[in-house]
Amino acid sequence: MLNKLKDILGKTGAVFQNYAMVLVMAFISAISMICFVESNVPKTEPTFEFLKVALVSALGISLFFGLKMLSQRIGRELVLQLIGILVLVVIYFILPAREKDFTEVYAFVLIPVFLLSHLLVSFVAFIGKNKELNFWQYNKNLFINTFLTGIFTGVLTGGVLLAILAVDQLFDFNFDQRYYGYIFTFFSIFGSCFIFLLFNEKGLQYLERNGDYPLVLKFFTQYILIPLLIIYAIILYFYSAKILINWELPRGWVSYLILAYSVVGIFAILLVHPLKENSAKSWVKMFSKIFYYTLIPLIILLFTAIFTRILEYGYTEPRYFVLIIALWLTSVVFYFIFISRPTIKFVPISLFAFGLFALIFPYFNAFSTAKRSQKSELTKILTENKLVDTKTIDFSSKVKSDVADEIANKIKFLVVRKEIKYVLPLLPANLQKNLIGAIDDRNFYQIANLIRSEFKNVSYDLNAPVPAQVSNNTTLIARTFTADISTYQYLFKVYNYKRNYFDFENNSVEIKMPVSQFGSELNLKVNGKNYNLVPELLQLFSNYPKHGENFVDNLFFIKNIDGYEYKIMLDSIILVNAAGKGAEFVINSESILILIKKN
Repeated sequence: MLNKLKDILGKTGAVFQNYAMVLVMAFISAISMICFVESNVPKTEPTFEFLKVALVSALGISLFFGLKMLSQRIGRELVLQLIGILVLVVIYFILPAREKDFTEVYAFVLIPVFLLSHLLVSFVAFIGKNKELNFWQYNKNLFINTFLTGIFTGVLTGGVLLAILAVDQLFDFNFDQRYYGYIFTFFSIFGSCFIFLLFNEKGLQYLERNGDYPLVLKFFTQYILIPLLIIYAIILYFYSAKILINWELPRGWVSYLILAYSVVGIFAILLVHPLKENSAKSWVKMFSKIFYYTLIPLIILLFTAIFTRILEYGYTEPRYFVLIIALWLTSVVFYFIFISRPTIKFVPISLFAFGLFALIFPYFNAFSTAKRSQKSELTKILTENKLVDTKTIDFSSKVKSDVADEIANKIKFLVVRKEIKYVLPLLPANLQKNLIGAIDDRNFYQIANLIRSEFKNVSYDLNAPVPAQVSNNTTLIARTFTADISTYQYLFKVYNYKRNYFDFENNSVEIKMPVSQFGSELNLKVNGKNYNLVPELLQLFSNYPKHGENFVDNLFFIKNIDGYEYKIMLDSIILVNAAGKGAEFVINSESILILIKKN
């Protein structure tokens, strides 16, 4: 028992010694995330800085692990660590300083960067003439260790939480419920990282060692994964035949199905790589030989689906990334078909290269391409519909509803991407002022509504088919969402469905609602007592049609409670009258203002 304890302590010490920077990143990420969650509890001003630090340090976990593997191959560990720190500092300053500025654009940066950092781990120590089998063994061991880490972390975290709960309930300690969240966060980030490093022991030499092919992995790949992929391929081929017979354009989501089949198929080929020439089942050998040939017709279908959307609506970042993955997939197919002695290292290295190109290559990266494309599409729409009057948009001209919606959405797209100098000259002076106000408030949700409401002569296609689930919807959109506080004593903004508490004059107020949608219940909770707001919501719709969009000057209702007047302002609200479900409301939970004054 003593020897076992010494062995465990020895491995723990070796992990801290060998992977110090990785553990530092994991610890910073875990603590920062806990601080961010704590700062977002009611009555506390949220601190976005904690989230930034948590995200950047989480990225540092995989980055420094990959650099550690490289240093074990070539040395120069200190230089590589300095490079890693420099990369993280650059990414930190790329992220915005305020939470309101953290738009969807940064998700298109962070998600690819996280994926690239993990791809880097898979090949960075094997650039050169290293043995192919060692490369496969290294990644196989990483894959198995990741899977085991998930199991161990789940069991450990669940066990610790249950133990604390048992002590709390049995001995009446009355622990703060937030402690459970802190423990879960810490174990999920730092704990999982530590367990993963324990499995990897001393690193590269241990991971790339030769070993027997795991029987469980062999069974899973041969008898489950590859047969499912064959069935999946048959379904896609039947769909391709249907397209040819009916001579119709493919549906947009077929792109994701083809990509899923292709990526999972390549992953399966990599898993069975050592088995192709020995004990693999016959269908595994056959699948390995013909897989890349089966992708050729599907790639043609994939490009058809992608360019159908791009030619109709232009590039956006998601469409650009789908196109990049399709181009990478094409390169992989041609590489393994036409190269006589291919290496499986080509798969992660080429994907990393395409991803890096999409993020940082001047002019042709995802963000530059999307902005240029949407500018061109906006100009095209305005010209085709003759909506440009002396270089500004003529909002008085008659325009179809879908055209007005598209113009509003494209302007919002460009504003979110900081193309304000391009957008402002297209707008009349009064609208420029309102738009700048919305930008200063970082109320990006309101921008599309602001532009859309300016179109005064909108025609609706009454014969156009409307989906059954929304055929009875009524939408109210406020033309302005600014509060006149001259006669009110307090103004509170609901940040989201969690941060909906506030206090004033020894009174506590809370908006009770789910994330964004609710049925017959919406309450204003004052000093612990619930007041139903649904009648007031229904009254707002009493003077408007049964379905369609309705732009109103102001969108608010008033509730008088215990000597105080509560004015609740909304920027938009949808009444859903789905058959058999009764009335449901959809409200943007981050766009609610509450003004209060004493009667």
